[in-house]
Amino acid sequence: MTTEHTPPPDLQRLLRWEESGGTWRVAARRKTRSGGAGNAGGDTDGDEVTLSLLTCDGGEEMDVFSSADPELLAYVQSGESAAR
Repeated sequence: MTTEHTPPPDLQRLLRWEESGGTWRVAARRKTRSGGAGNAGGDTDGDEVTLSLLTCDGGEEMDVFSSADPELLAYVQSGESAAR
């Protein structure tokens, strides 16, 4: 039996945007830091990306969202590498 992996919601959102012909660009990238008393593992650093969702001709920003989801971050990184 094959189990299909369902992408996380933020990656699904970006994939749907691309499938409908939209384009995107990285508007911002930042390091995040979580920690404190509620974090049993101590402080951890991560990344967060803010994406601008653009019209198919890349001319108009239609939406913006931020995410720290690792699968989305990997997808964005691979897309940026492919575009270079």
